[in-house]
Amino acid sequence: MQSCIVVMRWAGLSAVRPCLLLLFIHMSAPVEARSLHGGWAQSRRQQQPQPPLAHRERVEGAESFPLDFTAVEGNMDNFMVQIKNLAQSLYPCSAQKLDQDMKLHFLKNVTVTCNDGSAAGYYIKESKGSKRWLLFLEGGWYCFNRQTCDSRYETMRRLMSSTKWPQTRTGQSSSHRALQCLHVIADQSRKRTGILSPQPEENPHWWNANVVFIPYCSSDVWSGATPKTDHSDYAFMGSLIIKEVVNELLTKGLDNAKVLLLAGSSAGGTGVLLNVDQVAAQLDSQGHRGVQVRGLADSGWFLDNKQYKFTDCLDPISCAPTEAIKRGIRYWGGVVPERCRQAHLGEEWNCFFGYKVFPMLKSPVFVVQWLFDEAQLTVDNIHLTGQPVNEGQWRYIQHLGQEMRSTLRDVPAMFSPACLSHELITRTSWMDIQVKGTSLPRALHCWDRGLQDNHHINGSNRNHHRHKTPPAARGCPLHLIDSCPWPHCNPSCPTIRDQLTGQEMSAMQFLKHMGFDVQKMAQQQGMDPKKLLGLLNNGS
Repeated sequence: MQSCIVVMRWAGLSAVRPCLLLLFIHMSAPVEARSLHGGWAQSRRQQQPQPPLAHRERVEGAESFPLDFTAVEGNMDNFMVQIKNLAQSLYPCSAQKLDQDMKLHFLKNVTVTCNDGSAAGYYIKESKGSKRWLLFLEGGWYCFNRQTCDSRYETMRRLMSSTKWPQTRTGQSSSHRALQCLHVIADQSRKRTGILSPQPEENPHWWNANVVFIPYCSSDVWSGATPKTDHSDYAFMGSLIIKEVVNELLTKGLDNAKVLLLAGSSAGGTGVLLNVDQVAAQLDSQGHRGVQVRGLADSGWFLDNKQYKFTDCLDPISCAPTEAIKRGIRYWGGVVPERCRQAHLGEEWNCFFGYKVFPMLKSPVFVVQWLFDEAQLTVDNIHLTGQPVNEGQWRYIQHLGQEMRSTLRDVPAMFSPACLSHELITRTSWMDIQVKGTSLPRALHCWDRGLQDNHHINGSNRNHHRHKTPPAARGCPLHLIDSCPWPHCNPSCPTIRDQLTGQEMSAMQFLKHMGFDVQKMAQQQGMDPKKLLGLLNNGS
């Protein structure tokens, strides 16, 4: 392979075809059947029995991405570096730039708009040859009446208008930064990260997908279907924006897709729960029943719990979630999944809360949710700045983790670390966080593989229990939730920074800031205080 790559770099087009053919043969062969050099894992099974004909046909016709890296997991870092180097060495032969920016397309249907009536749209990076599509819904909170929307338009206009959108973008979702800045959206990093990254070492299973980033400019948790009129100040068309984007993508290759993953973070994560069945039904109705529609909801599983401290409903930050959504759904003309609507007639606001809408979804959805979500704590009026929290706040925070854990109990495919944070799938560090020794990309790959196997068994008919997640293969867990009881008791949690000084804090310093009482906590856990202190100091 190395000699062929050198020839391709210096020879010319005459060398391209045989090299690409050799690359295809090399990469298409089963991992176990190859002798992987340069530090790669060696074949674990030298002789493989010939599989049945039906199985061979299924494998030969399967999507070439993602590769199955099971045999090389012991040395994954080295493997991914070599894959990246191989891909980059082929770059001169390729008409497609590996790290190309996502390009802006405004919707052709000009009646579907952002809040202010400007054209809605999407950014796309096409990956010719891949039949996997990732549609990402941006987050960024919401507004729920004329006053809060006017304020949002003055301070966060990018989330209500497309007039200043750049022609290209490589940036990730900005709602995490919005949370840190009291939801005043600033210009965000322009580097695509996490599951949006085109780099295989950062995004091992989705780096080569067709990626579509749908900016959030409807302020309605992706639920609205109401145009701007002479009698209304704003349009709320989040649900219709998704529908129109899918319609346009059908002309760009989505009609031949095998998998469509509708993903989103924060308000975009809730948007996934509200729209994934709509997207599946839309494709079904247009005859594209072979596309497997799935959802990935990140940090959008909010609770309709009682606030720690009640405040008047003056803005989306301090207003109780139930009251804000009740006002919002009326103002937006919000649309919710039909089965959930029927179950909550007259109180459709219930469908914005994950544990109430999830059991009624037909499409498979993977849930990513921090047990101690910063956005949830914010709307519950727990603010972790300034003085250490008092005992009442500490008990409330612990109880929040218990409530979150309880609502996630029956979710078959999920990843829920006991950390204080918000959003995960678009972070550079998304591969570093682990629950029970498993990272999120690994868990998603297990889920993806299980659904693919189930699809082959049941055929392309979506009516075959598509809301069910198949049993996980041995060593491939899907239901991952921390059992430890306090924030950041998971040693792989993201780095904590003091929100006033910006200084990094150790887990022990953070817990002391949170009012952590070692003696009381040790008593609750039934262990010696010195032992608990040692565990914390060691990051356990």
